[in-house]
Amino acid sequence: MKRALRTLKGVGEKTEKLFQKIDIYDTEDLLQYYPRDYDAYEALIRVEALEEGRVAAIQVTVTSAPYLNQVRNLQIISVTAADSSGKIPVTWFNMPYLRSTLKKGSVFVFRGRVVRKQNHLTMEHPEIFTPAAYSEILHSLQPIYALTAGLSNKMITKLIHMVLEEKELHAEYLPEDIRERYHLADYNYSLHEIHFPQNMQELLLARKRLVFDEFLLFILSVQLLKEKTDEAKNMFPMKPVWTTEDIIETLPYSLTGAQLNTWREIERDLCGQALMSRLVQGDVGSGKTILAFLAMVLTVKNGYQAALMVPTEVLAHQHYESFLSLLENNRLDEIHPVLLTGSSTAKEKRLAYEKIASGEANVIIGTHALIQEKVVYKDLALVITDEQHRFGVKQRESLLTRGNPPNVLVMSATPIPRTLAIILYGDLDISVIDELPARRLPIKNCVVGTTYRPKAYSFMEKQVREGRQVYIICPMVEESEGLEAENVLDYTSKLRQVFPSDIRVEYLHGKMKPKERNRIMEEFASGDIKILVSTTVVEVGVNVPNATVMMVENAERFGLAQLHQLRGRVGRGEYQSYCIFMQGDQVQETSKRLEILNKSNDGFEIAAEDLKLRGPGDLFGIRQSGLMEFKIGDIYNDAEILKIASEAAAEILALDPQMQLPQNAALAEKLTDYQKDDLENLGL
Repeated sequence: MKRALRTLKGVGEKTEKLFQKIDIYDTEDLLQYYPRDYDAYEALIRVEALEEGRVAAIQVTVTSAPYLNQVRNLQIISVTAADSSGKIPVTWFNMPYLRSTLKKGSVFVFRGRVVRKQNHLTMEHPEIFTPAAYSEILHSLQPIYALTAGLSNKMITKLIHMVLEEKELHAEYLPEDIRERYHLADYNYSLHEIHFPQNMQELLLARKRLVFDEFLLFILSVQLLKEKTDEAKNMFPMKPVWTTEDIIETLPYSLTGAQLNTWREIERDLCGQALMSRLVQGDVGSGKTILAFLAMVLTVKNGYQAALMVPTEVLAHQHYESFLSLLENNRLDEIHPVLLTGSSTAKEKRLAYEKIASGEANVIIGTHALIQEKVVYKDLALVITDEQHRFGVKQRESLLTRGNPPNVLVMSATPIPRTLAIILYGDLDISVIDELPARRLPIKNCVVGTTYRPKAYSFMEKQVREGRQVYIICPMVEESEGLEAENVLDYTSKLRQVFPSDIRVEYLHGKMKPKERNRIMEEFASGDIKILVSTTVVEVGVNVPNATVMMVENAERFGLAQLHQLRGRVGRGEYQSYCIFMQGDQVQETSKRLEILNKSNDGFEIAAEDLKLRGPGDLFGIRQSGLMEFKIGDIYNDAEILKIASEAAAEILALDPQMQLPQNAALAEKLTDYQKDDLENLGL
C-alpha cells in the first residue's frame, strides 16, 4: 500500500528532499522508478579478446608490483595483469589502499571498461573480485537507476528491497483471461523482477507485463474519451472565409502540396457537423504552425475564440510574437490575441481572464495555464495543442466537461508510424505532412568519435565568428555514479575554458526553475548566448533560425527518433546547418545505428530502420521517445506490445463499454487512479 517515504527506515528529511528532486514522494513512486539499465555480470573472456569501449571481466594474475603515481590531486595505482593469451595494464584512481591487496602473483577477476591510451588498450578502474565471488554473481543483472547528486544507486536499491520485502502485495487487477491469452506475468512478480531480475528471460517477462499495463491504461483512457467525443456535435457552426486564402497568397513562401491538403482537411472539419478531433503529424520544420494560425483565423472570423497551447513558455512567447506579426502583415485588426503562461504576473493573469471571459480576447496563446479552472471562456470553439501527447488526452477530457466541447487539433513532430499513431490517438483523425518546404537546406550530418572534439570546437568557433549559434546536447544534468557520460554542468565549465571569453556559453536543463529556463532560452533566441549546452529539454523548444550547429555528446545513449527530433532544432533558417553525433563508445553496432542518421533526414524512415537493428537486449538504456512520457514503455521498441494492449482494450470495451462488470472492477479502479495521477502531475 502507498505510504510516505519518511516511514522507511533510514529516510530522513534530507533524503526525502533528494527523492522529491526525482519525483519520488511515496513507496508507490519508488516501486515505479524503474532501472534505466542493468549491469550484466557476463562470462569471463581472455585478455586477447578485449575490445575498446566494452566492459568486460577477465581472470588474471597480477604480474607487477603496484605502482603509485600522483598527478596533481589524483592518485593513480597501476599494475600489469596477464593470462595465458596476453597482458594488459590496469589502473585505479584515488584508491591507494589497493597497494596492500594487489600483491604480485595473486589471482583476481577484474571487471571494467577497456579504453585506448597512447595506442595501447588498458582497463580503467575495474571492480575487483576473487574468482569464487565472481562465480556467485555470474549471469546476474544488477539494476542501475538514474540518480541525482546525493542519492546513490546503493541507497535506491536498498529502499526498493525494503519495500518489496514488506510483503504488502498489490492486488492483481488484470482480468485472468487477458493475462492468460497474452501470456502476461503476475503483477507482484513483475514488480520484483523488473528491479532484481534473476536473468534476462525473467526480466523480459516482467517488463512485458509492466509495459502492457502502461499501454492498456493509456489506450482505455483514449477510447473512453472517444466515446464522449463521438457523441459530441460541433456546436460552433463555421463557414470558409476569404481571409485565410488571402493569408496563403501573401505568405513570403508557397505552402507545399501536403500543407495545402492538410489545411483543406482542417477547414472541412471545422465547417462540418461533427466535432473536429484531428492529429497533424509532420516532420520537424514541415510547416505545421502556419496551419494552426490559419485555423485560428478561420475560427475567429466565424465569431468564436481559439486557443493554442504549447509545452514551453518560451515557445508560447515566440508563437505569440509570430501571430502578431501575421495579423499586422494582413491588417487583421479585429483579431485580439492574449498571452497566458504560468509565470504571467497576477495582474497580467487577471486582465487576461477578464478579456477571455468577455470575449474581447479571441485568440489565447500559452502553456497549460490555458485550461486551469480560473480561465472561463466566452465561446471557445478550437483548441490546438503542440507536442503534448499524453497531456492532450487529459486536456481534451477536461475541456469536454465544461460548456460546449471545442474542436481539437493536436500537432506532433514525432515520427510515429501510422499503425501505431492510430492506436495512440484512437480518438483522432490523422493528417500527415510528408513534404519539407523547398527553401530548407538539408542538414549535413556526421558521426564521429571523441577524438574529433578539438576539430568540432574550432568549427563551432568559426561558425560563431560568422554570426551563428550552437547547441550542444548532453545526456545528463550532473555527474552520476557509475555512468560514464557527459553532463551539462561540467561540460559548460569545460567549454568556458576552451572558448575565448567573448563567446558566451550557458547551460539549460529540466531541473532549473521555469523562470530561469525561460530567461536562458530567450537570451539564446535573441543571440546573446552563442553556445547553449543542454539536455533534451530543447527537443520541443524554441525556434532559433540563427542556430546552425548541433553536437550531441554520447549519441549512443539516445534513440534515433529522439536524435532526429533534436537535429530539427537546427536548419530552421537560410544558412547551411550541421549536426555532429559524437559516439562515446567504440562499439560497432552503435556506429551502424547512428549511420542511419547520416543517410536520411526522414523521421519515419529513421524510426523504421532503427527498429530493424534491435534485439531484446537493446530495450534497456535507450529510450526512443521521451515525448510520450511513459515510465517504462517505448512506442517504437515495444510496438508489438502496444498492438496487443490495443487488442485487449478493444475486447474489454466491446464487452463492457462502461467498465462496470465485476471482472473489470479492479481494472476500473486502477484506471481511475491512473487518470487522477496524470491530472495531478499536470497541476489540474
